[in-house]
Amino acid sequence: MASLLSSSLSSFRQWTTSASGLASSTRTFSASASCSKYKLKTHSGTKKRWKALPNGTFKRGKEGKVHLNTGKGRGRVNSLAQTAYSNPTQTATLKRLMPYA
Repeated sequence: MASLLSSSLSSFRQWTTSASGLASSTRTFSASASCSKYKLKTHSGTKKRWKALPNGTFKRGKEGKVHLNTGKGRGRVNSLAQTAYSNPTQTATLKRLMPYA
């Protein structure tokens, strides 16, 4: 019984030393100096309404076309179907609200 216990103990020691050797040889992830510690949150209302374009500007759909259109002229309603683009002031604000876009 004692020999069985000592042999299992020695095999356990060999297993733990080999496992610890594997753990030390694997690479752990570390934060570099350029990475920030925290992730920034994207503004939910902005991400639902705006889409980022490859040139750095943003686009959105125009508002005011869903209901209460009987008093509006045909040209006015049709112009609401066009895409609206951000101006430089809006682009700077949108980049802060959508940091990963």
